[in-house]
Amino acid sequence: MDVRFSPALHRQRHQFVIDFIKKNKPKKVVDLGCSECSLLKQLKFHCEIELLAGVDIDGAKVKRKMQGLAPMLTDYLQPRNDQLLVEMYQGSVTQRDARLRGFDLATSIELIEHLTLADVDRFSEVVFGYMSPAAVIVSTPNYEFNPLFPRLAGFRHSDHKFEWTRAEFKSWALKVCVDHGYQVEFTGVGRAPPGQQERVGFCSQIAVFHRLGGREVCNVFRDDADDALSYTLLYSENYPSLHDNNILQRVLVMEVLYWAEQLRRRWVEEETGQGDDADTPAEGEGEEWHRASEQHLEMEEKQTAAAMKNLVEHQDVEDGELFWTGGQGQQESGRLRRCVSVPLSVLWSRCPKISALSGSLGNLRRLLTDHPDVKLSQDGSAVLLNDQEQGTEEDRDDLEDSGFAEARRCSHSCEPEEDWDADALASGDK
Repeated sequence: MDVRFSPALHRQRHQFVIDFIKKNKPKKVVDLGCSECSLLKQLKFHCEIELLAGVDIDGAKVKRKMQGLAPMLTDYLQPRNDQLLVEMYQGSVTQRDARLRGFDLATSIELIEHLTLADVDRFSEVVFGYMSPAAVIVSTPNYEFNPLFPRLAGFRHSDHKFEWTRAEFKSWALKVCVDHGYQVEFTGVGRAPPGQQERVGFCSQIAVFHRLGGREVCNVFRDDADDALSYTLLYSENYPSLHDNNILQRVLVMEVLYWAEQLRRRWVEEETGQGDDADTPAEGEGEEWHRASEQHLEMEEKQTAAAMKNLVEHQDVEDGELFWTGGQGQQESGRLRRCVSVPLSVLWSRCPKISALSGSLGNLRRLLTDHPDVKLSQDGSAVLLNDQEQGTEEDRDDLEDSGFAEARRCSHSCEPEEDWDADALASGDK
């Protein structure tokens, strides 16, 4: 009998963890025995996670792969709402390190079978007794499934020290629960062929542990090991997020400039009866925020043909007279220029992302004040856009240079994974 899995077995294990995270939304997750970081590379896209850590005894392997955890271009152009810190450590899961205590979830995917039985006892003490995460997912090969692989002699991997039957795995897990205050449920991935599932079980058996009392239970650690720092930190990276005021201001300015220009173009169309020559985003392009904003604007404009004329206005002014700089107005020149004034109140009330980013109209005005890319009216109540054709082109160039166009073309899609062999039996692959 030739047993094949679709999706590949390692993908099914990873998907089990991902489904658990989607349901339980842990904020702090550590992968024990992270190997080539393939699971962590998928978990970094789950925005509920604020701290993502990996531990492996093979530091050289981690160093070769950990750069795949670095932020991508889209992470800078479209920062996360919440923080994300990624940390990678070299160390043994049989040793204690205070930095890994109190996590919401610890995963151990095809790891314990690489330990000696004596080290499995130490693993149990360190993970469940010392680290004491709210939940733990442990997967390991099911020895009862092995006869279904006709070409398999011995264990599934040359480095495996043992492979447990379902009864042996259950016995170990229940002892962990008694010793350290957890409850456990058993499942697995990799179903047997029809008619044999009950007899042999899953190819990879999984135990999901939940600490009694859940996340609310305070950890009680022994005084003699409170300051243990046995791991070597190999990598630490804070992802860009809107918690950083500089990043928040940059994103807000890009949104304001974009939507102010959209309002200006609509005003020109109402004034001239002609469409603006500038390109508009295609259907489905850009963020959901932008689609919602455009739909909202279109609905408002349908109410009356003259609605847009009340949003913006032309003003012929001298350079410098309408440019508000927080009370430090500067006269730039006496040249007359024609501007379109877009009230901040309109941008804040009609563009969902602008209101979400700023929080209030007062904050919006404060965050735009003195920013070199934004021209405000003298009283700070409106954004001024140059209505001259040459100036308009320059404004568009500025938007392109700012990276905003690239941000609208990019999205947070998961990077392609490696093309693993779906038929591989190396269950030790992470």
